[in-house]
Order: sequence, then C-alpha cells, then structure tokens
Amino acid sequence: MDTELVEQSQLQKAMLFELAIARAELILAGQADPKWDDCIAIALARQSRHYDARKPDGIAGSDQEVAQHAAQNLVSILKRVSQTQGSQIVRNPVIPGMGWIASGTGDFSIGKVLVEVKHTDRNFIAGDFRQILMYWLLKYSSAIERDEVVWSECLLLNPRRNYCLAVNFDKLLQSASSNSNRVELCEALRSIVEHDIARR
Repeated sequence: MDTELVEQSQLQKAMLFELAIARAELILAGQADPKWDDCIAIALARQSRHYDARKPDGIAGSDQEVAQHAAQNLVSILKRVSQTQGSQIVRNPVIPGMGWIASGTGDFSIGKVLVEVKHTDRNFIAGDFRQILMYWLLKYSSAIERDEVVWSECLLLNPRRNYCLAVNFDKLLQSASSNSNRVELCEALRSIVEHDIARR
C-alpha cells in the first residue's frame, strides 16, 4: 500500500481503517461492491461507542483506494484461513468479562483461531501480544466453567501491509510465564480481580 496515500488522507487514521474493516465485512456478507455510505455508517457507529466520532463529509478517491486495498487483503486472508481450518468466519467473537473487567469482542474468529486486526505501519509490538494473551485468559477462564471451545492460536493480521503472524497460545503462555501453567495463570488473574474488587 502506498504510504503517501495514507499520510495524505484527510480522515482520521482510525476512521480510515475502520472503513476498511466495515467494507471487508460487507464483502464477506456477500456484497461484491459495498456502497461507501454503508461503510461509513458502520464505521461511525463503531467509533461512536468509544468516543465522539465525527462523520466525514465524504471519502476522497485516494481514501477509497486505501480502504479498498486493505479490505481486499483482509478478505483474502480470512477466506484462506477459513478454507484451511474448515470453519466459518465469525465476526466479533465474544471476549468474556471477569469481575470488574467488562466483556467485549474480538475482531474475528475461525474455529480455534482468534483473529486480531492491526492497521499500522509498524510490526506487531509487545502490547499486541499482551492484548491477545488477556483475551485468551478470559476466554479460557469462561470455557472451564461452560465447557466451551478454547482458541489454540491467534492470527495477528495487518491488512495495510498484507502481513500476518500466527501465534500459538501455549507457546505464548510459556514465554509470558515459564513457571505457571494455564490454570495457574487463570487463577492468578482471578485472584487479582477479586482482590481489587474487595479493596473498593
């Protein structure tokens, strides 16, 4: 993707790439060429959950090019993983809460693979790995009680750079804490949450 097009965009970067995700989801839902007004409506609704997002007056041709490029990359990778896994693409998989940690949603999941999308011009960083590790711990803690499927891998995806990285959760857990197993880590998280609640 042409970096200059991204830098020249009059849209906020978060909005630009929220448009890409919205467009990708509409394509996955069967719309070959989604209307940009529909993409804007979806992106604006999502951003408004977190802050006072401003509706763009329009989308320049260069912005459409950037969003379309990222959307097509995302769709292509998700479909390829879906075929490999033999599982459907699930949008916004639920991330269970715990105590004061509210429940939320991830970006996508495909079978036992969690997919998190990062639209940046950089490589994945420690914060990205901490995020998916927390998602896994919350999911695993809930799965123990409800006998649910637990993700075994995460695919960190950057459609802007057309780059992805597969992360095995067991190996990530070992790297994060070589002396604790998954049950012990979940219990440690639960203890921290319950301790914080008791202090309030």
